[in-house]
Amino acid sequence: MRPSRPLRWLAAPLAGMYRCVSLAARGRGRGQRELNAAVADNGVGGAAEGGGTGLTGIERRMAAFGGRLKIGSPSGGPTQITVAVPCAS
Repeated sequence: MRPSRPLRWLAAPLAGMYRCVSLAARGRGRGQRELNAAVADNGVGGAAEGGGTGLTGIERRMAAFGGRLKIGSPSGGPTQITVAVPCAS
């Protein structure tokens, strides 16, 4: 599973951005090991859950694995989206 790939794919045509950075790391969260991925861009902002956006599908996929999605996207930008999924090692 590559959680940052669909996030980067969504950012390119929708954000009006010219820079997108993604990173992934293992760590601890909620008392368990997890894989964390973050995507940030310098676009126009305004990303939100629901409303038929691609973020809804990503959130649903993360939840199926016990993960979570967090969106920070004020109007005017920038946008930062993080996902965290439990992992065994």
